[in-house]
Amino acid sequence: MKKIIYLLFAVFLLNSCDVSVDNPNTITTATFWKTETDAQYGINAVYNMFYKPGTYSRWLWFRLDLTSDEGFSQSPWAELKEWTQFQYRNYNFWEGNSWTYRDCYEAIFRANQVLYHVPEIQFANETEKNKILGQAYFLRGLFYYNLAVLWGSENNSLPIVLEPSTPGMQPEGHNGIAVYQQAISDFTEAQKVLPEVWDDTNKGRATKGAALAFRAKCHMQLLQWNEAKNDLQWLVEGEGKKYYDLAANYADNFRKDTENNIESVFEIQYSDIHKAPAGDGDFDVDPNLGLNRGQFFAPPGIGWTDGEIRPWLVTEFKKEKNLNEGYDIRLRHTAFYSEQHLDFPNNERIYREVSNDATWNRDNWKGRVFYRKYSSEHFRDFDDYHNPTNVRLVRFADVLLMYAECIAQSGGNLSDAIAHVDRVRARVEMPALAVNHPAVVSSKDAFLKRLQVERVLELATEGQRWADIKRWGLLDNQAGIDELKSRDPDFNNFIIGRHSCLPIPSDEVNNNPNISQNPDY
Repeated sequence: MKKIIYLLFAVFLLNSCDVSVDNPNTITTATFWKTETDAQYGINAVYNMFYKPGTYSRWLWFRLDLTSDEGFSQSPWAELKEWTQFQYRNYNFWEGNSWTYRDCYEAIFRANQVLYHVPEIQFANETEKNKILGQAYFLRGLFYYNLAVLWGSENNSLPIVLEPSTPGMQPEGHNGIAVYQQAISDFTEAQKVLPEVWDDTNKGRATKGAALAFRAKCHMQLLQWNEAKNDLQWLVEGEGKKYYDLAANYADNFRKDTENNIESVFEIQYSDIHKAPAGDGDFDVDPNLGLNRGQFFAPPGIGWTDGEIRPWLVTEFKKEKNLNEGYDIRLRHTAFYSEQHLDFPNNERIYREVSNDATWNRDNWKGRVFYRKYSSEHFRDFDDYHNPTNVRLVRFADVLLMYAECIAQSGGNLSDAIAHVDRVRARVEMPALAVNHPAVVSSKDAFLKRLQVERVLELATEGQRWADIKRWGLLDNQAGIDELKSRDPDFNNFIIGRHSCLPIPSDEVNNNPNISQNPDY
């Protein structure tokens, strides 16, 4: 009885008073943002989003590379394969849609934290504060650019959030044009204060040149050719010219021992020193700093082979010979394919495999083309979740080709545009355009159509193609779709007006009445 009385008394006490005990060791926004060191930690946390599975560690490559006419999937993972075939049945498919969407907005959330709190922190040197703010603007702009490329449409589907968000917020949706404009605004603020170059201990941080290159990409997607040309001019002919050039060796752009070279405008720094778990969990606090792409794209027996290259790309490379009557060396460094050991002497190795007729006649290799760029095959026999090879998000070759496109589209001198393309071709000993493509000399339309080929030869499998085919209007009419499906049968499933953008995850639309689903979903 006495025990019961004591128990009831205890229950009474618990129910008659509110007990609130704050943990003094808990870090909150009010206690964290105090010092320059805190600010540096904050911006580093935004860069950390590069290593999340939804972004540049893994799943973003499925959207940028495999959805375009360059790549495809015949993965046994049916849903993953279907998403590269424009068969979007489950809008909340985690690996194909929701994860990347979420991680882009998480990166924006982290950047907003920096932009909101850092201005209130006292710095010994205001220049150092501005560098941190410039990086935050750049990174926010980069993720808004990705959102616009993948999900942007005519509908008000994408939130633009410019301050630290809180649970329950329901931000207004915006169309794709507005999201590009926001990214332009962010890159504008970034380029004002970012340094032109960093010291060696800070390699990989955003620079003024990187901000201008990405601002130009946004302008180009909006067909604002003069604005884009002005941005690119700084890198090619202006004050930034001293920092950028083409690497002498094309392959140096994809190897781990030649990272951060003169051709790199912005690249993500990967490492296999910290071999943390693959990072599939929502609450991983111990990030894997390696590139997961090779694990998913490597040939059978080496990786999962969830992505591979359309064979037409090999055929396109072989349409021209170089000045030495050999094949374009870029093919060798872009793909693994059955005749590679014959086309390029001393190219027998594919990871631990031997490139010969016996290997390529195996049932699971026959007739297939596999990814080579950013693989680890040049220094080890396998690929996994810890590939340390940096990905160059923007190379100077890309800048030159964009600059050529803008010159032509803005009514500039066609010979100037051709000269920039020839500069890219000369690096790999390909003849001047006029030799094999004389029509480009006198026809803007012929030049621009040839430029579409030049971009895929130079930049294939580097995540540029989807934005390119959207900008060129190939997704907007049946003639464009017919051209694409002649190279990639997956475009037989493409519905004009619908599949030029991904569906907004259903959970997002259902939970926020201020955004709309993309057209026809």
